Order: sequence, then structure tokens, then C-alpha cells
Amino acid sequence: MKPRDRADTVVVIDFETTGLSPDRGDRAIEIGAVRVEDGRICDRFQCLMNPGRRISTFIENYTGISNAMLKTAPPCEEAMAACRDFIGDSDLVAHNASFDQRFLDAELQRIGRPRRGAFACSMLAARRLYPDAPNHKLGTLVEYRRLPHDGTFHRALADAEMTAHLWLGMLDDLATHYHLGGIPFAVMRDLTRLPRGAIDAFLRELASRHA
Repeated sequence: MKPRDRADTVVVIDFETTGLSPDRGDRAIEIGAVRVEDGRICDRFQCLMNPGRRISTFIENYTGISNAMLKTAPPCEEAMAACRDFIGDSDLVAHNASFDQRFLDAELQRIGRPRRGAFACSMLAARRLYPDAPNHKLGTLVEYRRLPHDGTFHRALADAEMTAHLWLGMLDDLATHYHLGGIPFAVMRDLTRLPRGAIDAFLRELASRHA
């Protein structure tokens, strides 16, 4: 298996945005990305971007990103071109990935540079591996698993880095409990689509095939 096909070699991304849906005209205002290779964080990318209009007071308060900060930021097209260069052809991970995938695809479509890697969702994986967690919000899971963080939430790079630690923590737990190492990215995607009750049998079958 090539390193790029493994679940421990990915790019983890997070967006802050003007709203909830690019289909309704919302735009990205910040991208954070963390490159993970062989289970280690090895590079980071962060960029504010100017959506061409003012953001709401709610978004300012929620993210800590002000209109003044965005006024001097590069336009979305420039920031996303740099982001696409950073991502390359890597597979991608995000927490609540359907949200980030929609914005990534919409912004990359605007510059004519679609992604090539597949997406996996750390939230869906955590729901199956940590059913006893109080909930599966990123901040809750970071505390539940006692993962490293600097106390910053709702900023793209900080959230991407916490998601990377969560993703690697889940891979470590699978290695510990099921003796699975070098898990393929495709297997983690399959896991997120299974009913919770089928997870243990799925992982035991996978472990027996790799014993």
C-alpha cells in the first residue's frame, strides 16, 4: 500500500465562512489545513480571505475574525489557489466533512482547480468509535480524549489541528484495541458509513484478515 493510500497520511482541513451554504452565496473567509504524514503533523497552512462583502456581527463574534481583518486579506481566489497547491492530490479529513467539502468544492470550482483526493469525516468516525462521548462536537471530543489544544476554537487552523489529533487518536485506538496498523484511508471511509452495531464485527473481520 502506498503511503498516500493510508489513513495516517492525509490533509486535514477546516473552513470559517460567512454562513452555512455556498449554494446560497456564502463564501469562505478562512482556511486552515494540516498535513499529516506517517501519523505525524509535518506542515500547516492558514489564510484569511476577503469574500468581497462584509460579514455579519454574529460571524465576527463566533470566529473572532473581524471585517477589518478581512479588508486586508487576499481575495478568495488567491487564497484558494495557494490552498489547492498545499492540498495537492492528498486525501482529506474534516470534522463534519459535508460542510467543509461543500465549501472546498465550491471555492475550487470558482478557480477551475477541483480536488482529486477523497474525503472522510472525523465526526462520523467518532460517532462509531466513541458512542459513549457526551456528544460528538470537536471541542467535546478533544476534552473526552484529552487531546492537545491551545484553547482556541472556531479558527480554521486551530480546529484543523485539533481534528488531526482526533483522527490520529482514533487510528491509535484502533491499533490498540484491534491490532490494526497502517489502516487504509478507504477502510476509515467505509467505517463512517456502517451502522454503529456493525462496527465491532467489521473491525474484527479486518483484523483477522491482517493477522
